[in-house]
Amino acid sequence: MKTIVLLLAALALWQHWDKIERWIDPPQARSASGEVVLYATQWCGYCAKTRELFAQDGIAYREVDIEKDSVGRAQYQALGGRGVPVIDLRGQVIHGYDVRAIRAAY
Repeated sequence: MKTIVLLLAALALWQHWDKIERWIDPPQARSASGEVVLYATQWCGYCAKTRELFAQDGIAYREVDIEKDSVGRAQYQALGGRGVPVIDLRGQVIHGYDVRAIRAAY
């Protein structure tokens, strides 16, 4: 029984590691340019939701397709990108589609 509980706890930690990592070591500002950059792919459903959220909230942004732009891919990796979307909101980096974090960073 203890083994199952430990395995479930380990699985939960693994699934939410990005959130835990952000809590332990918040991302530092990468640039204070005032620009919003969405690192995404065309096939990603959460990237589409992020585009819709930006449109709904009237946020101007620049999109970088990490599969087509090698320079953009390098920037994405420098931000710790392991999945899409990665959003650089005026220096604050958000990994994944997290509406609360995105809106808090506006």
